[in-house]
Amino acid sequence: MAYMVKVSINQLLEIQIKSSKREAREFAELVSSQLASGIDRQTVIGNVQKSIEGTDIETGFVCMLDWSGVQICHPDPQVIGQQTNRNESYVRSIDSEIDSEDFYDLLNDKKPQGGIREFPNEARSHEIIYLYPVKNSDWIIAAHANVDKIEKQINKLKLNFLLVYLLSSAVIVLLCLLTVRFLGSYYEKALETKNEKLAEEVLNLSKLNTDLSNYRSRINKKLEDESSEDDIKEGDTVKIKNRLLTYSKDKLISIKVDEIAFIRTENSITCISCLDGKRYTSNSSLDELYNSLDPMLFFRANRQYIISAKGIDEILRYGNNQLKIQLSPSSSDAIIISKNKASEFKKWLNM
Repeated sequence: MAYMVKVSINQLLEIQIKSSKREAREFAELVSSQLASGIDRQTVIGNVQKSIEGTDIETGFVCMLDWSGVQICHPDPQVIGQQTNRNESYVRSIDSEIDSEDFYDLLNDKKPQGGIREFPNEARSHEIIYLYPVKNSDWIIAAHANVDKIEKQINKLKLNFLLVYLLSSAVIVLLCLLTVRFLGSYYEKALETKNEKLAEEVLNLSKLNTDLSNYRSRINKKLEDESSEDDIKEGDTVKIKNRLLTYSKDKLISIKVDEIAFIRTENSITCISCLDGKRYTSNSSLDELYNSLDPMLFFRANRQYIISAKGIDEILRYGNNQLKIQLSPSSSDAIIISKNKASEFKKWLNM
């Protein structure tokens, strides 16, 4: 804003300087032509005084000096005959004229420019900014700038700039608020939709975990009702085992299937992890073991894992319609149930 104000003020002052120069030259040519036509000097002075009298209320005016700087004609008749000292006004020679930057510094700082002005009277309301000689005479036309009037114009210009910037800022802030509100409402709707989906998924997971708890209760009840036989026949060909023969180092150990948390293949070795954290190995493949286990108690999660309902600690949502199973004791790998198997897993829990 300060830069724009300065540029605008310089343009205003440039216009004032050009106008003062033009007015001084026109008066000098007019006076010169009157003298050349043989009109008496006093008559010429009277004509000039009559034409400029009272013009000092404007932003710029002209007066006429003699070679010694004495006022011959001036808009204020009371100052006629007074001496114009070089140090009492901002005067430059014709070949070194004032520019808008100098004029701006003069109005802002009231400091000497190039040693021309000492400013003994800072309250002076006008300054001589241009001098032009009258041909065929020892007179000089001096163009004055009415500093007070110009400063009022500059202050008004600054105020207008300030009002425009404040109004523009208010409009920009309002537009930003509306934009943020619009974008916010868009993202709020998207977030609400996502929250609704998340709420639905949370309900589904809650239902799954509830189904898991109910499923465990049914399994425990079934195990209590079963006989103590090691093998139970199912149909004519498939046997569901109650115990498995496993190895721990060099020992053969028979474990109950209801003590198994999960079974996994690890480097082509079948490992059985029990609920108490103990681990055993088996010579049977994962497929062979799964075919001999109770489908109500065990589920084939993927190619590497068979999980027990008793070993499931928590069911979590994972990716796009996939499920992540957390076991107790925990497994070294994440157990992910694919999208295709997720529905089968849910049915298993609802058996």
